[in-house]
Amino acid sequence: MGFRKMLGSAALAALLSTNALAALPPGYSGNPVFPGWYADPEAAIFGGQYWIYPTTSLPYSEQTHFDAFSSPDLVHWTKHANVLEIKAIPWAKKALWAPALVEKDGKYFFFFAANDIQSDKEVGGIGVAVADKPEGPFKDLLGKPLVGAFHNGAQPIDQFVFHDDDGTYYMIYGGWKHANIVKLKSDFTGVEPMADGTVFKEITPGPEYVEGPLMFKRNGHYYFMWSEGGWTGPNYSVAYAIGDSPMGPFKRMGTILKQDPQVATGAGHHSVFHNAKDDSWYIVYHRHPLGDTNGNDRVTSIDVMSFDKDGSILPVKMTNEGVKANPLR
Repeated sequence: MGFRKMLGSAALAALLSTNALAALPPGYSGNPVFPGWYADPEAAIFGGQYWIYPTTSLPYSEQTHFDAFSSPDLVHWTKHANVLEIKAIPWAKKALWAPALVEKDGKYFFFFAANDIQSDKEVGGIGVAVADKPEGPFKDLLGKPLVGAFHNGAQPIDQFVFHDDDGTYYMIYGGWKHANIVKLKSDFTGVEPMADGTVFKEITPGPEYVEGPLMFKRNGHYYFMWSEGGWTGPNYSVAYAIGDSPMGPFKRMGTILKQDPQVATGAGHHSVFHNAKDDSWYIVYHRHPLGDTNGNDRVTSIDVMSFDKDGSILPVKMTNEGVKANPLR
């Protein structure tokens, strides 16, 4: 019997909102960090606040809006409903998912996937919307997809925008076991060739790659992270590699997040917070409650992400207590 059926919607909402899965130590966030079925969380820091932009985890036909959540300290979260709605995207019909957010020149840009296209004969792919505030409302920027076709076998979904030290914005994306990197135009209205003339460069790190790419830079090295396994099942997990440029080559380092039979299953499609004030790192991800069999029943959680002295990411310990309060200000 599924978790939702066992508890009923009212009891489930109470469980998620009070974090009744565990007795929480004072000052901890609890996991999940906010109630509701949410997946594919994008983590961003805007205006001295932590922000999470997740997928609304419903059947594809019902994935027609995005909510956002903000917090001053990782513990107290405020919901901002309907920051981007499908009515603001004229070419989108269903399956809005996997947000990616950046702030540039006082504007906030919201990259998203829509329509779950299966071939170049369909309209859909990766789009971009814009707003004046991180809580929106966001409106479609282009009136069409930013990337609306398959390149190098990559389904145009699960985009992540990476801002490199030289000012360049790259977008890493791709499902169906292929990952591409593209250079974005400065106004995010399209993509442009890289120095070698390549537009869609494949950087798939190996046969285990499935989807959900992410990139960050630390101590001069580029960390490329992704999800493996099937998102509806218990074995969903996060792995990573390290390289010396955004284009690689990347050396696979291993898996750092996976199910824990005592805590949750299907842990993946993550993002990260980096609080530069104290150099603390957190992984934000979705997972399935224990005993649940509905693939869409996913909740958003946060745990500490740590590095060893050589820069390797240590295996993440999934918890029910979550993380300690860590105000940005």
